[in-house]
Amino acid sequence: MGHFDDSSYQLDAGGLCAGARWTPSPHFDDRPDGCEVSLVVIHNISLPPGDFGGPYIDDLFLGRLDPVAHPFFREIAGLKVSSHFLIRRDGELVQYVPTEKRAWHAGASSHCGREKCNDFSIGIELEGADDVPFTEHQYARLAELARALQTRYGPLEFTGHSDIAPGRKTDPGPWFDWARFRQELGQRTA
Repeated sequence: MGHFDDSSYQLDAGGLCAGARWTPSPHFDDRPDGCEVSLVVIHNISLPPGDFGGPYIDDLFLGRLDPVAHPFFREIAGLKVSSHFLIRRDGELVQYVPTEKRAWHAGASSHCGREKCNDFSIGIELEGADDVPFTEHQYARLAELARALQTRYGPLEFTGHSDIAPGRKTDPGPWFDWARFRQELGQRTA
């Protein structure tokens, strides 16, 4: 596994990440006044489910998913959802929403007694599914991005979508190696 240069992923004052492919989503709004970023939510996504590498994740987050392109898309084509970032299987980093803005990734959620996690979190999607391991490139890129986010915002908590929406969501799934992620981030493992 190669090491990527963290400095190439710095965030500017507006919350845009150098080194990310900027693909602006219309699905975001302002964070509530005085609401500071304190949480990063890790998700997984594949469209259609279990398929990797196609254009459909971008299409979903940009509001242009064709409901006839796949039977599953009829259920989700009208959703207004987004994430701040996507890390593809090959490690490519895509950014849809500036981190200073509120992306619509968490839905009904609660973390440590605080509702509406979108207000104070950054969403990172990993291209994947609950039943497949993530790639070396994804772990490396996630650690780099997490370090860049902490450089910009200070110490952050990291959690899975399943932890803030239990019973409703299962991602990032059992194949996400939290101990490995925390080790690559330089945190103690519990």
